Amino acid sequence: MKLLEGKVAIVTGAARGIGAAIALKFAEHGANVAFTYVSDSSAEKAAALEAQLQALGVKAKAYKSNAGDFAQCETFVNDVVKEFGTVDICVNNAGISKDNLLLRLTAEQWDDVMTTNLKSVFNMTKQVIRPMMKAKAGSIINMSSIVGVSGNAGQASYAASKAGIIGFTKSVAKELGSRNIRCNAIAPGFIETDMTHYLKEGSGAEDFLKKIPLGRFGSASEIADATVFLASSMSTYITGQVLSACGGLNI
Repeated sequence: MKLLEGKVAIVTGAARGIGAAIALKFAEHGANVAFTYVSDSSAEKAAALEAQLQALGVKAKAYKSNAGDFAQCETFVNDVVKEFGTVDICVNNAGISKDNLLLRLTAEQWDDVMTTNLKSVFNMTKQVIRPMMKAKAGSIINMSSIVGVSGNAGQASYAASKAGIIGFTKSVAKELGSRNIRCNAIAPGFIETDMTHYLKEGSGAEDFLKKIPLGRFGSASEIADATVFLASSMSTYITGQVLSACGGLNI
């Protein structure tokens, strides 16, 4: 059963990791996918993913666009609407981490994380609600983090940006619910990606895993499954919620 047959989905920051897994899972469920990447170094991976999605029989296109730049988001969404006809689903996944203790955290590092992680969610949501309001339907899914719920030493900027996403999500859900536009967040725990490999390979990895009731790191595919649920008609009465996909870390 294809849960997203014929839907048009946007996924930001999808050249690798969780974003790429979401794009693939969406395509497997019949969605047409427009996704972004930001750097020239990711162009080859983005092209490969585009071809992989198209091979699944859906329409797919990679766009070089910086979600942290308002003007680029406006251009990107306008281009998607012209190319795909509308936007039914938007996954705000673009994110970075510049971990440092607060004493050493620079203003530039703080601003970079806030722009990429939080401002990008505003930028993209501001643009996609227009076609969604016209269609009187839509699902916006914002990628937060369990760190945004619980905090974490050495991650003040990352935690603050992800906590901000949760507040934004709940506010947007209240504003747009009457228009049949849903807005939810996912708070992944520690997922096996390029950003977290150092945790698994470090000397304290075994002790760290003991804090996770399920006893393992999650996979990008598992986060993608949760995203499909929130994007599909299986969650039509769910909005303003934070789905923790963390192996029980926040119990």
